[in-house]
Amino acid sequence: MKISLVLATLGRDCEVLDFMKSLLFQTYKNFELIVIDQNRDGKIDAILESYQALMDIKHIKVDFTGNARARDYGIGLAQGRIVAFPDDDCAYDKDVLEKVVAEFKRREDLAILVAGSYDFSATRFSIGVNSRKAGYFNRFRMMGVEFTQFFDLQRVDRRQFHLDHDFGIGSKYSGAEGFELLYRLLRAGGNAFYTPEIKIFHANKDHYKLGTARMLMYSTGIGAYIRKFTNQHDAFILYYIVRKMFVAPVLKMVLALVTFNPQKLAYSFYNLVGIWRGFLTYGKSEKCI
Repeated sequence: MKISLVLATLGRDCEVLDFMKSLLFQTYKNFELIVIDQNRDGKIDAILESYQALMDIKHIKVDFTGNARARDYGIGLAQGRIVAFPDDDCAYDKDVLEKVVAEFKRREDLAILVAGSYDFSATRFSIGVNSRKAGYFNRFRMMGVEFTQFFDLQRVDRRQFHLDHDFGIGSKYSGAEGFELLYRLLRAGGNAFYTPEIKIFHANKDHYKLGTARMLMYSTGIGAYIRKFTNQHDAFILYYIVRKMFVAPVLKMVLALVTFNPQKLAYSFYNLVGIWRGFLTYGKSEKCI
């Protein structure tokens, strides 16, 4: 199985170099890297040129910005059966691609495979939804985050395999593009499996100790994708309305109060504010959130 890695990037170079190094040491070599380069200054040209002879790289420069739009563009260029969307600040453990292929071969019904996200540690999880236990999951318990997801193009609903350009960095709603896509594919009948044994490294940036601005920005995407499926009269999304917009954030704020943690309280509050902001503004004419 050939794997197509679609890397959308803007503004980073050292992190891109770290990712390239992790690809160089992959035990599985049948992959292509499709770099959708949104930089205007040639920021990563030398980095990619130094690796051109070592792996299959397609370096595509575009004149637009937006993570979802760039990834969609990359899908159109992909030659592999398996497609993934690594972040430009993540890194793969050396056997990630080998284990991905092994799981798809082992599970003939599998359309979506999700790896664990680790905070540059063998045991400490990072962003996204993670668990110590492997298993199949559905849209009531969606796992991972977009850079940990791998898709088998022969098994997913191709009509649903695209990114919504309203979501993701550089778009109206800065987060949730991965969950929006995952929800659609699961709703269309795709089988999904999560395993923490496949390790992708990414710094943990979703933490109250880092302040509230990032949480406020990304949580608008959560509220917006919930509203999107609410507008489609999807009864299953009621679960996320109750969980994400009421129960979970309120419980987190209560816990922060009980433990006298004002930073965590503010973080949870802005999470709630962001979700409701995204929910209430989705589909309206504002230029940005």
